[in-house]
Parts: sequence; structure tokens; C-alpha cells
Amino acid sequence: MTGATGYVGSRLVTEFVAAGHEVLAATRDPARLAQLGWFDDVTPVKLDAADAESARAALAGAGPIDVVYYLVHAIGQPGFRDADRAAAGNVAGAAKDANVRRIVYLGGFVPADPDDGELSEHLTSRAEVAEALAVDGGPEVVWLGAALIFGAGSTSFEMMRYVGDRFPVIPIPKWMDNPIDPISIRDVLNYLVAAADAERVPPGAYDIAGPDTTSYRELLKTYARISGQWHTGLPVWWVGTAVASRITAIALPVPDGLAADLVGSLDYPMRASGTGLRELVPDPPGGLLPTEEAITRSLSNRRPRPVDQLADPHHLADSDPGWAGGDSLRLRRLAAIVTPSIARPGLGLVDVVPGPIAGALRTGLDILITLTPKVHFA
Repeated sequence: MTGATGYVGSRLVTEFVAAGHEVLAATRDPARLAQLGWFDDVTPVKLDAADAESARAALAGAGPIDVVYYLVHAIGQPGFRDADRAAAGNVAGAAKDANVRRIVYLGGFVPADPDDGELSEHLTSRAEVAEALAVDGGPEVVWLGAALIFGAGSTSFEMMRYVGDRFPVIPIPKWMDNPIDPISIRDVLNYLVAAADAERVPPGAYDIAGPDTTSYRELLKTYARISGQWHTGLPVWWVGTAVASRITAIALPVPDGLAADLVGSLDYPMRASGTGLRELVPDPPGGLLPTEEAITRSLSNRRPRPVDQLADPHHLADSDPGWAGGDSLRLRRLAAIVTPSIARPGLGLVDVVPGPIAGALRTGLDILITLTPKVHFA
């Protein structure tokens, strides 16, 4: 499995290990795997998808491989389209040489007919990766497309969390009313696991989605209600995604390039095409998660745990990005650095600080730590 240390990959490994499957966890830096709770239950594989020889050596030396999960992306980095296309071709070629049967790729929705005739760099890249994975005589490819994935630690969810927490008054450009079909991480995992089964899921492209169609504006309203935040919308029809991406890069703790690339994709309706896998794969017990329940689950536990010990995959794992989890968690982490140990039990009070105030305090602590890197407390 490529991308095993990532948000989706780390949770998918957890699913397969729990089911008793043999898992090869591939990463450029196998030492990072030791930070994951399932490390002792997988076989580490050193694989740099950007290096064709590394990919070939990794898959050739790993023994028989039935399915490769492709969860690698360079979004947010300069020149990510070329890098992603090349990396996908490298892994596909290596998988062909190793007689891999199937590649399962998780990408995004790609609108067939965008209004302006052009797609964002992000969406164009997702389609290019799928094309690069399909090599003549190589493994069959199952491409699952998803829009916003609900779950603490997911980049798209964390961006929504920070916008909802930090801005009492939210500018509402026209594109925020574009329809979107989000999906919960639990349901993404259900489809990814099923996609390995050739008897159930034929090769091809499938958009996967939850049961609700909504919009980014409605998602923010729903998030505010569930999280107890107050905010109101201010129509500003002239603000495009290019401007919004620059503002996002400044105002949110998400890496600048990553946030900008994702915001650029909001220019397009994010509707699933067709029924996806619902006709082929049974829904999880209780059905696909509605938007409100998925958001509620994502907010139901503030303390990160090892990914293989999460009570719910929507919860934050200690292997998720350090900027994930919201301002209260980030404030508590930073405060612990500059707070004497005797006072640290009181840091739990940070959880009740309103989002905008926590964001301001978080920024202040960032500055303090930058200016006083050598201060230590007993």
C-alpha cells in the first residue's frame, strides 16, 4: 500500500490488519512507519514513487502482490501535476513487471463539462494520474473519486473546521453555492476495501459519495450549528477562488500550497457521476452516514490516539498532520511547551475557548515560540 502513513492510508491499513490480511506498507521513509500503532503487524517496504528504479525494486522484492493501493499525491508542491503523473507511471510500470493484478486509486471527482471549459490544476491532475496508472498489459485499475471527506485529520474537513471556527462573519462568494456530494471517512474505507474484490467490483472509474447533496455554504452552517459556533454569511459575489485561496493561505494553518490547490477546485460543482459503487457494494450497517452525523463524529473526540486504537475512524490520530485538530488542540499543544509542568493540568480549559479567540491566542503563541526558541521551563 502506497501512502500508508497518510490520512486515508493509515486508516485503511488499520482495516486490513484488523481483518487479518497481509499488508505491505510502502513509504519513502520506512522509519516513519514506526510511529504508527500497526507497525508490528505490517511488512515495511521502502518505495519512492518519484524514482522508477525504487518502485521496481520495491515491488519486485516484496514477493507476490495481489492489489496495490495508490494513495500518493504531491498536491500543494510546485509542479505537482508533472510529479504526480510521473510517480503514477513509475508505480504502474513496476506493478506490471511484478505481475500485480489490480491497482486501486483514490482520486477526486472530475467534472465532465466545466462551465469555463477548463479544470483546476488539482482536478486535471487527478484524471492524469488515473490515465498514467492504466498501462498496456499492466494491472487493471479501479479509480474511486471522492469530493470532501469528513473526518478529523482530513485536509478538506480541517479547512472547513478552521473557517467555521475562526470567522464569525464569512464572505459568501457565488461559488460557495456549488453543489457538493461529501462522504465520511468510514464510507470511503468501506468502498476502498471492497474495491480489492475483483468478483464484486469490475475495473473502471466510480465516484463515491454519501447520501446528501449540499453546498459549501450549507456545510459551514451545519458545522457551526453542531460545533456551537456563531457566524453569519456576507454575500460577496466578486470574490473568486483565486482570491480566496490567497486569503486561505494566510488565515489558516493548512500548508499554503495545499490549501490554495484545494480551494481552486471549489469553482466546480462536485457532484458524483452515476451511482458509484452503491449497486455493487452493500452499504455499511445503518447505511451511509448523513452529513450531520459525519460532522458530529468528527468533532466527538479532541484527543489524538494511535490510528489503530481509534474508536471511530473519524477521530483524530496522533499520526495525522500536526496542524489538524482545530485551534483548541493546537493552542493546548503550544501552551504545553511554554507552561510549567505544575500548571499543565489546567490546559484542558483551552477546549472551552471560542474558536476565534483560540485562533488569536494560537497565533500569539506561535510568535512567542518563534521569538524565544531557547526558553525552557523546569
